[in-house]
Amino acid sequence: MDPTPVSYDSAGITLAGHLYTPASDGSALLPALVVGHPGSGVKEQAAGLYARLLAEEGFVTLAYDSAFQGESSGQPRDLEDPAHRIEDMKAGVSFLSTHKRVDPDRIGILGICASGGYSLVTAATDHRIRAVATVSGVDIARHFRLGPDGTADPAAYQSLLDRAAAARTERAYGGKPESMRLFPDTIEQARAHGGEYGAEGFEYYCTPRGQHPRSAKVLDWTSIDKLATFDAYSPIPMIGQRPAMIIAGRRAVTSWMSVAAFQHLVGPKAFHWIDGASHNDLYDKPEYVGPAVELLTGFYRENLASR
Repeated sequence: MDPTPVSYDSAGITLAGHLYTPASDGSALLPALVVGHPGSGVKEQAAGLYARLLAEEGFVTLAYDSAFQGESSGQPRDLEDPAHRIEDMKAGVSFLSTHKRVDPDRIGILGICASGGYSLVTAATDHRIRAVATVSGVDIARHFRLGPDGTADPAAYQSLLDRAAAARTERAYGGKPESMRLFPDTIEQARAHGGEYGAEGFEYYCTPRGQHPRSAKVLDWTSIDKLATFDAYSPIPMIGQRPAMIIAGRRAVTSWMSVAAFQHLVGPKAFHWIDGASHNDLYDKPEYVGPAVELLTGFYRENLASR
């Protein structure tokens, strides 16, 4: 199934998306899903895979590049701004709600990795969303502050804030500060610094397994102070009685964040472990993506059914 390129506005920034539309006679309006990508990803990677597979199950799906990266506009490039990430998801809901094939009363969202945390906040504050699910979901701010396994010394984040402050000053003087590198030069360096989680991230983003020329390999340093006070958990109870599903890999070092998100949900909710899967395995490996998509299909069919 080939996607249709689309573009739409998100708080003054033009987003680039891929729209996947199921084959049908076009006589009935369809349920639809906004599919968010991992933090440094683009629509051609994990988000596009899930969007295509879910479209094959009968949903209109939208994968997109967040503001400041990929084919979307916005300056500075490679900025991770939680507030705008949430606006991007809401903009996707707005785009789908006006599409001629979509039933605006049957829209859900799916967040993968960083967009998992963002999707929960988006659902909490946008009542157009009827159901929300996450795959390998994380609160990216906690990921940076406490590390992927939650054991990092919070004091280390202070040095990152120093670098962010210096970058702001350099830019104020008209300079162009260097960006924060997300990946080292080799997989061996990634493993030495971040264990198997670091090596898997390098393998996905920096080798033929999953790399894409537009995926972000750096972050603008001002992302760090924008992330400093973000909290994906506190708004979650506002989702209320709308249904939510959390999917995590049994081997994922990040799964503590999915568990914490689940604990904050107050309405109908389900948690599913994918046995044998790590965090990144759920991005693209068929033996793990397949069961996840099966769970998602059942969840969205039940909760985006016609009223």
